[in-house]
Amino acid sequence: VQLQASGGGLVQAGGSLRVSCTASRRTASSNILGWFRQAPGKEREFVAAIGWRGGTTYYADSVKGRFTISRDNAKNTAYLQMNSLKPEDTAVYYCAAGSIWGRSSPSDFGSWGQGTQITVSS
Repeated sequence: VQLQASGGGLVQAGGSLRVSCTASRRTASSNILGWFRQAPGKEREFVAAIGWRGGTTYYADSVKGRFTISRDNAKNTAYLQMNSLKPEDTAVYYCAAGSIWGRSSPSDFGSWGQGTQITVSS
């Protein structure tokens, strides 16, 4: 599965941004689409994930209530809507595909897209 992330950019604190991730196809081994982020000098961390079939979601505590993940199966595309952005949300954001529901470790996701930079200014 190939993943293509798009969106991102520079936004002021309190603002909103949406990033997208389009998959080349959906398979049983890639039925979970997740977003991760990595800030300079920090480890890659889980942000949110969604199941392609049922559309159920789960989030990291740090983004609950601010970020929303959704998907459009017809387009093989998942979206991450980010509201009330904070400077600490600044990072390179990656989308990834996995197969086990509820997992949040990068090692549980086998396919990765290229990162997209999101910078939140204070």
